[in-house]
Amino acid sequence: MNFFGKRVLFLGAHPDDIEIGCGALIHNIVDKTEIMCVTLSDNQKNPQLKNVKDEHYASMNVLGVTEEKIVFGRFVTRVFPDSRQDILEYFLDLRRTFKPDLIFTHSKQDVHQDHLTMTDESLRAFRGITVLGFDVVRSSYGFFPHFLVEVTEDDVNKKIEALAKYETYRDRYYFNAELTRSIMVRHGALAECPFAEGFDILRIVGKFE
Repeated sequence: MNFFGKRVLFLGAHPDDIEIGCGALIHNIVDKTEIMCVTLSDNQKNPQLKNVKDEHYASMNVLGVTEEKIVFGRFVTRVFPDSRQDILEYFLDLRRTFKPDLIFTHSKQDVHQDHLTMTDESLRAFRGITVLGFDVVRSSYGFFPHFLVEVTEDDVNKKIEALAKYETYRDRYYFNAELTRSIMVRHGALAECPFAEGFDILRIVGKFE
């Protein structure tokens, strides 16, 4: 199946989420379509994470995403459930201004309170638009990809290189290059191709032509 989006919106809760979930896909499509990457919290209230905002910019740059396509929201990490209405309105504004026709956000199988709140409000704000869920391995339970996107070995390597920009997280197991590659090899096996990124289907809107 060939699929496309004229304007593709990537939604993550925190710096690193989008790259972990869709870094190879972003590198694959960044020169093919218009994209926007929106992270709702910059984690700057935590002094131990003071570098992650700049690391996010550096990571996205490896994937080919320029700074004007990167947006940080004003929301506070770990308390997204208290800001549901504000997040909904933020997404509704994105819908009006960016007009996305394909959206990637957190999987429904993600148990992190911020991630799950984002997914719920995405489905409310972007009714009538295709929404696919990506896996952040450290907080997903029971994730299985029902939508597989073939990527190249170069895309895989760029994703690994992008994640390496996060010096703050370099000792975390989910930033391990072998783990990152093995996930995309597994998803590739499911798709019968060398490498793939996998998503769960939150909503697909289409027509047969």
